[in-house]
Amino acid sequence: MAQILASSRSFSSGSRDLIGELAAAGHDVVLATPTHDLDELRPLLSDAVAWIAGTGPVTAAHLDAAPNLRVVARYGVGFEAVDLAAAAERGILVTNTPGANSGAVADHTVGLMLAVLRGTTLGDRRVRAGDWSVHRGRELGSLTVGIVGFGRIGQGVARRLSGFGSLVVAHDPWLGDDAMRAAGAEPLDLFEMAAACDLVTLHAPGGATIVDAGWLASAREGLVLVNTARPELIDEAALARALRDGRIAGFAADTLAGDVSGLPSPLLAEDLSTTVVVTPHFGAQTVEAVDAMGSIAVDNVLAVLAGDTPPNPVPLKG
Repeated sequence: MAQILASSRSFSSGSRDLIGELAAAGHDVVLATPTHDLDELRPLLSDAVAWIAGTGPVTAAHLDAAPNLRVVARYGVGFEAVDLAAAAERGILVTNTPGANSGAVADHTVGLMLAVLRGTTLGDRRVRAGDWSVHRGRELGSLTVGIVGFGRIGQGVARRLSGFGSLVVAHDPWLGDDAMRAAGAEPLDLFEMAAACDLVTLHAPGGATIVDAGWLASAREGLVLVNTARPELIDEAALARALRDGRIAGFAADTLAGDVSGLPSPLLAEDLSTTVVVTPHFGAQTVEAVDAMGSIAVDNVLAVLAGDTPPNPVPLKG
C-alpha cells in the first residue's frame, strides 16, 4: 500500500470518510499534526508518496526527508508556506484546493463584521456578569465597506453585502476596474479606501503588510477593520496603538501573528478586549468546506499517483 501523509487538522472530519475512500483505493493514510514539526514528521515522510499538507511550513528539509514523495497537496488555497523552488528541484508537484472554502470564509467575514459592529461578544460577557446595559452599534447596510483583495472570497463577501445594502468598494491590483464593477464593487485606491470607508475587510494574499502606521493614519476616524486572510497583512503593534487612540473603532480577525509564530499578539491585550474580536482561524471550518477541501486534495493526489495531470496544480518556481 502506498503511504499518504495527512497533516491537516480537519482532513476527513466532515461528512465524507476520505480516509476510508483512500484505503479502498489501496492507500494507507497516516495522520500527523498541522504544525509540521520536522522531528515528528521525519519518520513519516520517509515512506510517504503523497502529502496532504496543513497550514504549517513545507521546507526543503521536509522534502529532503521524503525521498519517495511525488506530490504535496495543500489542503486549502494558500501555498505560500510551501518552498516551491525546493519542490521543483526535486520534481515534486504541488497542488491546492481553490474555491473549496470561499463560501465558508465569506460567511464568517460577514459574521465578524456584525459581531464587532454590534458588540456581540462584549454583550455576551456583560450579561454573564449580570450587566444588562445597552451597547449602541451600527447597521452594516448604512456603511461604506472596502474589500482589499477581490478574488473568490472578496467577491463572495460583496454578494453577501448586497443583501444588506452596503456601498461596496474594492482594491485588487490583479483585477481590472471593469471586472470589479461587474462583480459589484467600485474600484478604489488603498489610501483612498482608508479615508472613505467605514469598514475595511482584508482578503489579499500574504507576503506584504497593507495595514501599517501610514495607512492607519490616513483612515477615517472610527473605521472598523476585519481580517480573515493572513496575519502579515497587518502591523499589529501599529493597529493596537490606533485602537487605543480611537482612530480605529474596532477590529475583528480570524487570524493573528501568534497563529503562525506562537508569540503573543499585542491585539490580545486586556485593555483592547472591548474593541477586538478574534476567532481561532476557523473561518473555513464548515462541514461543506471540509468535505470540499478534502475531496479536491484527494482528487489531486490520486491523479498524480496515477500518472495524470492533477486538476489543481500550483505553478512551481525553478
